[in-house]
Amino acid sequence: MAQGFTTRILHSDRQSPIEHGAVHKPMHVAVAFGYQDTQTLVDVFQGRNPGYSYGRQGNPTTAALEAKLNGMEDGIGTVTFATGMAAIAAIMTSLLKAGDHIVSSAFLFGNTNSLFDTLHNLGVEIDFVDATDAAAVERALRPETRMVFVETIANPRTQVAALAEIGELCRQRGVLYVVDNTMTSPYLFRPKTVGAGLSVNSLTKYICGHGNALGGAVTDTGLFDWTAYPNIFPAYRSIKPAMQGLQQIKKKALRDMGATLTSEAAHRIAAGAETLSLRMDRACANAAALAAQLAAHPKVKRVYHPSLPDHPQHARARELFRHGGALLSFELQDGLDPVRYQDALQVVISSTHLGDNRTLAIPVAQTIYWEMGAERRRSMDIADSLIRVSVGIEDTDDLLGDFDQAFGAV
Repeated sequence: MAQGFTTRILHSDRQSPIEHGAVHKPMHVAVAFGYQDTQTLVDVFQGRNPGYSYGRQGNPTTAALEAKLNGMEDGIGTVTFATGMAAIAAIMTSLLKAGDHIVSSAFLFGNTNSLFDTLHNLGVEIDFVDATDAAAVERALRPETRMVFVETIANPRTQVAALAEIGELCRQRGVLYVVDNTMTSPYLFRPKTVGAGLSVNSLTKYICGHGNALGGAVTDTGLFDWTAYPNIFPAYRSIKPAMQGLQQIKKKALRDMGATLTSEAAHRIAAGAETLSLRMDRACANAAALAAQLAAHPKVKRVYHPSLPDHPQHARARELFRHGGALLSFELQDGLDPVRYQDALQVVISSTHLGDNRTLAIPVAQTIYWEMGAERRRSMDIADSLIRVSVGIEDTDDLLGDFDQAFGAV
């Protein structure tokens, strides 16, 4: 019998035996794993037998979380990492070399943008384009292009990439398509449905949801032909073709670079994931209600959220996503101070995090986008009065009332 999203997550641990009849996989903290005979250890190391060789490359607790995430994304394999940024860095450093080329959305999370600057310094060429237009991506492609990287909903301006059209373009050209699914989560959207080869999630955000664990994941959807990818190392060409890319990512990023997710964090994320759909339904409904209220307020210049009919990608978001997402941003009218406005909020927390159960807000130009400078902010249309809001699961009336009363301070 086919099961729904939440049912599958709740019972995924029980798909394999658990000690003492527990309904959760236990937390394993062992670093070393012993075997009765040496040949078994050898077979584990060489990939002929399942098992664990050393804690840096994972353990039963992270494996249980990976199985849960793999089911969410309908993938053929998932690898977890210490953070979402570690997951993105794992893809880039494991699969690219000097002289390779990436086409990336210009509307990137600030830290991803910083990572790409580092890659550029290491000899990887990157073109940033308007990913809401697949034609812009196509114009940037070169013979040495190895991947296209986009986010589902951009942070903080909520642009929605031309996900399906870019996926078809990558399929035709044989280019690896990497989609960062953090802002939507696998509950709102599955990148596999638009042809992505790899899906990335910052587990710290909506999947965990409680603001108490860092983590990241890379899922292979099974759609990309790794036999045609030129940067797979000879050592990984001998394994099953569909798993070559993920195996290289795992070995290089976990074994060689040590970006390992801890057992305690994996355990917390796995528990948080059980209520993902419930939390997202509530947070997205709150976000849509707040966006509508802000859009009608005379002290607000502009609101950015895909649920609004005047959002440039409103129709695309409705077609692709279950909801419009739980993140929005808005600009105050000219001359109004976003810092002063935020100080007047009583329920909302001033914080840089997002995807939490609690509603969080931050003045964007003065904080998370300050380092990139005024010129780059202008190119991304980041106004000085822009406030980003990660909407939580509070009672809707309390949330709307808090934003409304804060306007009295400006």
